[in-house]
Amino acid sequence: MKDSRFAIIGLGRFGTAIAKTLSKKGAEVVAIDVNEEFVDVLRDDVAYPVTMDATDIKALKAQSIEDVDVAIVAIGTNFESELLITANLLELKVKRIIARAMNPTQKMILEKIGVKEIVSPEVEVGVSLAEKLLNPGILTFLQLPDDYEIVEVEAPVNCVGRTLRELDLRKKYQINLITIKRKELKISNKEKEVSHVIGVPDPETEILETDTLLLLGINKDINRFIEVNQ
Repeated sequence: MKDSRFAIIGLGRFGTAIAKTLSKKGAEVVAIDVNEEFVDVLRDDVAYPVTMDATDIKALKAQSIEDVDVAIVAIGTNFESELLITANLLELKVKRIIARAMNPTQKMILEKIGVKEIVSPEVEVGVSLAEKLLNPGILTFLQLPDDYEIVEVEAPVNCVGRTLRELDLRKKYQINLITIKRKELKISNKEKEVSHVIGVPDPETEILETDTLLLLGINKDINRFIEVNQ
């Protein structure tokens, strides 16, 4: 998707973060907002900063929005405007539309008008924070469909010094180890710890105290693994 063309509509913190990240990765970004001050912030960061009212379908056509690969409606404060903009994008038959929902009602309405991809950043952040509060060993958390999740967790005490063959994570807990982040001491002008991903670990890889495990599995299975071994 690096060479794709993206339209980001709504340049609050959420939209601005997406626009900057995509642009830094080499993507062509059209950044749109009705507020010129918001657009000015991105003038040096994106290919096409545009001040316009995206509820006006003629204005969208003038920017050839129908030709972008992905349009992201990142508005969070005015759902009426978001609905109208999204309807315009659907009317223009944009290849891929991603819309933002602030609550379940907004999500339901967006689904009803035909939006297939909906993000709820506030909900996702809240779920991630709650998970980390319940399990302090969890460093990062990504919720996937069907109760699956990917978590980055500090090596539990009872795993240290044991090999992956001994732990037998798949058989005992129905979870998979994706990889291990391992800390190493780097000596240059001064000593400092750096982390490296060790790739695909083999069965004889031994877990070290400072390791971080990247795990994939169902929520209850990962929680059981942490509880049993912490």
